[in-house]
Amino acid sequence: MRKIIFVTGNPHKVREASDILSQTGITVEQNNCGYPELQEDNIEAIARFGARWAADKLNCEVMVDDSGLFIEVLGGFPGPYSAYVFDTLGNERILKLMEGETNRSAVFRCVIGYCRPGGDALLFSGEVTGDIAKDIRGSAGFGYDPIFKVEGVTFGEMREEEKNRLSHRYRALMKFARWLKEGQ
Repeated sequence: MRKIIFVTGNPHKVREASDILSQTGITVEQNNCGYPELQEDNIEAIARFGARWAADKLNCEVMVDDSGLFIEVLGGFPGPYSAYVFDTLGNERILKLMEGETNRSAVFRCVIGYCRPGGDALLFSGEVTGDIAKDIRGSAGFGYDPIFKVEGVTFGEMREEEKNRLSHRYRALMKFARWLKEGQ
């Protein structure tokens, strides 16, 4: 099995990545060394910088994940600031911002940045389109999962295996795994 170091402080992301990539013969090991996160409106730039920085610091191949929830009626907010906004406002206040809105369309995006020491970062992206629920539903997952719904069901109401077959992170990780399997 090939081992990839996943640089993140989020154990939920590590568990999802481990579950998804283990099916392709890749093991994931967490490193919480952190990396300076660019203040950017573009999650691709954040993932590219983080992967390059971490690969050079740790002197090994690494992956990072930058993800965001982009709510259409809020102009893409919280987008790349999703983790900070969740920690600051939480789901209840996001729902308060959405009160009275009929357009509840949202997109969850994930970019996996992969880099070897001294190399250029490669990016693998995935997204899933859904809607913001009118209330918090379910206790599974983490972050915005209880308010982001796909075909009427929130990620918070889905079993982990079900979410891991259609999530934005799944789609990005599968592109990454295919690239690795092609002999990289």
